[in-house]
Amino acid sequence: MMRSFMANMILMTGLCMFNVQISQAQIDPEYEELSIFLKVQRVGAAEIPALIKGETAYLPVINIFTFLKLNITSGNPDSVSGTFIDPEAKFFIDLAKNKIIYRDKVYPLKDGDLIRTATELYLRTDYFGEIFGLNCTFNFRNLSVVLSTDLELPVLRELRLEQMRNNLSRLKGEFKADTIIGRNYPLFYFGAADYAVITSAGNKNTPKDARVSLGLGGMLAGGETNVVLNYHNNEKLNPRQQYYLWRYVDNNRSFAKQFLAGKIQGRSIASIYAPIIGIQVTNAATTYRRSFGTYTLSNNTEPNWTVELYVNGVLINYVKADASGFYTFNVPLVYGNTVIKLRFYGPYGEERSTEQNINIPFNFLPKNEFEYFASTGMVEDTKRTRFARFSSNYGISRNVTVGGGIEYLSSITSGTKIPFINTSVRLLPNLLASGEYDHNVRSKAVLSYNLPSGLQLELNSTWYKKGQTAINNTFEEDRKAILSFPIRGRSFSAYTRLTFQQILLPNTKYTTAEWMLSASLGNYNGSVSTYSYFLKGTNADVFSNFSLSTRLKTLLITQQAQFNYVDKSFMAIKTEIEKRVFKNGYINASYERNFSSDVNNIELSLRYDFSFALTRLSVRKSNDEVRLLQAVSGSLIHDGKTGFTNFNNHSSIGQGAILLIPYLDLNGNNRQDKTEPRVQGLKIRINGGRISQSIRDTTIRITDLEAYTNYNLELDSSGFDRLAWKLPKKNYNVVIDPNYVKNIAIPVVVYGEASGRVILKEQGEDKGQGGVTINFYNERFVKIAQTVSEADGYFSYLGFFPGKYSAKIDQGQLEKLNLIATPGSIGFTILRSVDGTLVNNLLFNITQSTTYERAPK
Repeated sequence: MMRSFMANMILMTGLCMFNVQISQAQIDPEYEELSIFLKVQRVGAAEIPALIKGETAYLPVINIFTFLKLNITSGNPDSVSGTFIDPEAKFFIDLAKNKIIYRDKVYPLKDGDLIRTATELYLRTDYFGEIFGLNCTFNFRNLSVVLSTDLELPVLRELRLEQMRNNLSRLKGEFKADTIIGRNYPLFYFGAADYAVITSAGNKNTPKDARVSLGLGGMLAGGETNVVLNYHNNEKLNPRQQYYLWRYVDNNRSFAKQFLAGKIQGRSIASIYAPIIGIQVTNAATTYRRSFGTYTLSNNTEPNWTVELYVNGVLINYVKADASGFYTFNVPLVYGNTVIKLRFYGPYGEERSTEQNINIPFNFLPKNEFEYFASTGMVEDTKRTRFARFSSNYGISRNVTVGGGIEYLSSITSGTKIPFINTSVRLLPNLLASGEYDHNVRSKAVLSYNLPSGLQLELNSTWYKKGQTAINNTFEEDRKAILSFPIRGRSFSAYTRLTFQQILLPNTKYTTAEWMLSASLGNYNGSVSTYSYFLKGTNADVFSNFSLSTRLKTLLITQQAQFNYVDKSFMAIKTEIEKRVFKNGYINASYERNFSSDVNNIELSLRYDFSFALTRLSVRKSNDEVRLLQAVSGSLIHDGKTGFTNFNNHSSIGQGAILLIPYLDLNGNNRQDKTEPRVQGLKIRINGGRISQSIRDTTIRITDLEAYTNYNLELDSSGFDRLAWKLPKKNYNVVIDPNYVKNIAIPVVVYGEASGRVILKEQGEDKGQGGVTINFYNERFVKIAQTVSEADGYFSYLGFFPGKYSAKIDQGQLEKLNLIATPGSIGFTILRSVDGTLVNNLLFNITQSTTYERAPK
């Protein structure tokens, strides 16, 4: 069974055999013909035939060059010719004259350096490196050859280009899947619940306090429905503290993709301090846009090193540095936070990497794309204020997006209607600008400059209309500048940020400045934040917050202090020690002294994280007051169809889950029948969520998945007990529904295997013959599969459904090799079985004919 698996590996790696003339020459008995592993760095491994003499290996020239995608113009057991990477770099390997000609240079060979067999020409491994730069290291103990080179081989270029194309598609949210599982729109479905209970009590007649929160999540009329109820024993039940929202999403619609009703999140220019009850419609999809524009990245490394560029963990491009070490990239930008990683490869296997972050905070749309939001409702305030807003954006080009709209709020005394316009512009690859004008309220502008090194400069200014009452302040102007950049060393990392803000008021000016430095060195993490406040006509106030923490095995020690530079004294100090106990428990003790208010706080708490809930118990003494606090919180996600219930210690409302049910599809109908058993051992990879497997029912549960997001699910059958069990579909693209457990049945098919040998009868001797192509046909004589015999003539193929089949040696190959096969066809039957049927008695005899005779049928 293992040999059949390796035969299939040969086919999957694309290693093919050439049709060549069979020679009457015999191999020296001192040479042993074996199958070995060829391992090519950054390409992969394949099984190939080789000749072994002592501890010296001879490799098949045509096989090796074909695997490396080198151009072979002609080949037979006596000579091989072609071009090596460069079309002008011609080579000719001549057995008759025992020499190799490469780039018009002649390399004479010694006797025994070139060996011919019936189907191949073998060259000693030394010459692959000496002449062609393909350095081969043979390991006799594990029968393998490692091929390394600093040349840009065609196979490397082809694999990288394919990987780059795939990764660019993944970066844009695309994924080539065998199966796409879309949205579900049930009429009614209950799927998730959150809860939290907090109680506290103290001395000195302090009232007891109890807070309870209960959230329910489900689907109603195909839309996500979330309700959260909050109760506080010391207050009346307040409608403003309750939350409810229904949201219907269909990203396939063009005019309107989302409909919301309930307590909507109404983005507003005006100051609104209460929830809004209303409806909202938008054509914005719930999926994130992944890519936007490019920028140029250039730097220096070691001369002739290869540099690979990774964006958010996927390979995007690679270049080779020039003789001075200079390289440059066009980096695709991704909306939001972008993690860029560079990996460097030296010519002798050296490797190192570096990372940097880029933030794109502006609202850009692809060219000619239009997006809008329309909202209307009532504010839950005492005035029952009416609210409405329409906003839109349009991508003029990939560098310019413009937008506008109108907002209405009935309680604004300076004008209930606020028309507005806005724009985002990419001035330079690293220079972004945005502006907004809100009629009779304000104007604002933002300028952002980012360097590849991580340095970022942002300038932000807002001008307010005198007498406006829409925004609840009396500012005339608000100016802000932020400069930040990371600092990296061999054994430490740091990040620093400098912020300057100035607020102009009618009769005064208020200025603040902040400098922050955060660093990490080994087990130590520290930060310093210094603040300064300047108010016209008063003294400046300058103070710093210091923080230093270190971890000693399971003990975390944190020291904090606040120092006032004007008074030259400490304002407060705090020491905190946390130790992990049991498996998921934490005990915490802290002492805080506030010198400004003359308060001493001592607290002792115990926290334990169960898989189904978070619990906390703490005692706090503040001067003479003592208070006891208890808290528990958790959630569940439930599927009524399968009875699946999963308890979590975090929120589940608004999220989704997947329940994978692998089963043995014995009849191949792609549907789970009652008699078909469940299967254990399925391995999966998914780009998110938490994975757990049930030993009892073999299901795989994936929770904590973001709703409306497409997840790429890749299945792996290597964990199955039997090699005959295979997956007909390995890649799934799954859209997650909110508050919903998506059941996916995974069929596992049982393949049958057919194996046998090809025997070459020559000069009265029988010898296994490698490189022979065997075709397989179904009972309707349709070709369904193909395999190639190994060096000893053995062949096999694993992948037959139950049924009747026949095997034949490829007729075209027989004609080219002037061979005849007996029998011409062998029939066999694959039976239905849990373990898979093995047919291992297929035997073909091939002989050479002096005058060609067509192989018997």
